[in-house]
Amino acid sequence: MDLYARVNILGGLSVRLPHGGLDEAIPLDNDPIGRAKNWVQQGVDYLHVVDLDAAAYGDHRNRDLIRRLVEEIEIPVQVAGGIRSEGEGQQLLELGAWRIVMGTAAIENQIMVWEMCRDHPGKIVVSLDVRPNEEVATRGWTQNSGRFLEEVLIEMSAAGAVAFLVAEAGRDALSEPPNLQILAESLATVEEPVIAAGGVRDLEDLRKLMLLETSGRSLSGIVVGREVTAGRFTVEEAKQVIAGGGPTRAPGGITTTRTPVGVTSLQSALEFYRDVLGFNQVRSPSAGVIAAVVEAGPGQHIELVEGGAARPDSLFFRVEDQTRWKDHLAKLGVTAEPDGLRLVLTDPDGLRIVLE
Repeated sequence: MDLYARVNILGGLSVRLPHGGLDEAIPLDNDPIGRAKNWVQQGVDYLHVVDLDAAAYGDHRNRDLIRRLVEEIEIPVQVAGGIRSEGEGQQLLELGAWRIVMGTAAIENQIMVWEMCRDHPGKIVVSLDVRPNEEVATRGWTQNSGRFLEEVLIEMSAAGAVAFLVAEAGRDALSEPPNLQILAESLATVEEPVIAAGGVRDLEDLRKLMLLETSGRSLSGIVVGREVTAGRFTVEEAKQVIAGGGPTRAPGGITTTRTPVGVTSLQSALEFYRDVLGFNQVRSPSAGVIAAVVEAGPGQHIELVEGGAARPDSLFFRVEDQTRWKDHLAKLGVTAEPDGLRLVLTDPDGLRIVLE
C-alpha cells in the first residue's frame, strides 16, 4: 500500500478543511511548496495536490505555484481540482504533473474523460465522493449526481482510468470511521487500483484498511493529511503499519480532572496509565520523590505517588467510542467487563477504572 499526502491550496495558502467546506478553511502554511517538501522529508510515497480555487471557482491563480511545486518536489505529484476541460488537463500534464485527477467531470462530461484517457493513457485518475447510499456527490459535496458508485466505476474503468480515489462525502475523518463497504465494493467492481482518499482516525483504522480484501484484491494506497498534522500518528508510524508492524495506540478521547492516586509500584502504574490508557507522562520522578504525573487531556492530570497518597474507590473517564476501547484493551490482553453502558477494568493495584 502506498502513502499519499494531501496538500490543499486555496488563495496561494496551504489549508485544512475540517468538514470539506471552503467557508471553514483553516490556513496551515503560507508556503505550500515548503509544506510539500516537509511531507517528502517525512517519507510519503506520493503527493496529492488539490487546487481548491480551481475546483470551487474555476480560478486558476494557483497554476504557477503548482508548476513550481512539481518542479521542486522529488516524488511524483498528482494534481486535482477543477479540471473540467481537456485543455486544463493538458496544461497540468505539461507543467509536469505525474497524473491528474478528474472528479465532477467524470459525472458531468464523460465524453471528455474518455478522450483524455485515450490521449493520455496512464495519466487520468477518477475521484469519487460517495454518499452512505452510494450515490456519487459532485462539486465539492454540494450536489447529488443521481449516479451511483458501481455504475460510474464500470463506466470510467471502460474509459481507461488508471486508478480510482474513493472517499465518503461529508465524513469527518478525525471522528468517523472509514466506510469499508464502499471501498470493498470498489475493489470488487474494477481491476484498476483503488485508493482510500477519505483519511483515517488513527493507526487502527489504517490497519483495518490494510486488512480489507475483496475478490483477492486489496487497497493500493491511502491519502493522509489532517490525521498526521493533528498528531494522531506520524508518517513513519504509518509506514511501519503498512509494513506489517507499527505501534498500538489507545484511541484517545478521555477526559477527567487531576487526582492524586497512591500506587504500590510507580513503574507498574506508569506502564498501565501510559501504555494501556494512552496518557502522556508530563512529570517524571525526581530525586527523593517517588511520584510522577500523567495527563489524560490538556490540563487534566493524575499524580501517581508510590505509597504516599490516598486511593479513590474508582476513576471515571468519558470516552468517545467504547467499542474501539474494548478492542484496544483486548489486543493488549487487558480485561474490561461491561457494566450497563460502561466498561470497567482495574489498574495494577486493583483501582476500578470506569470508561463511560
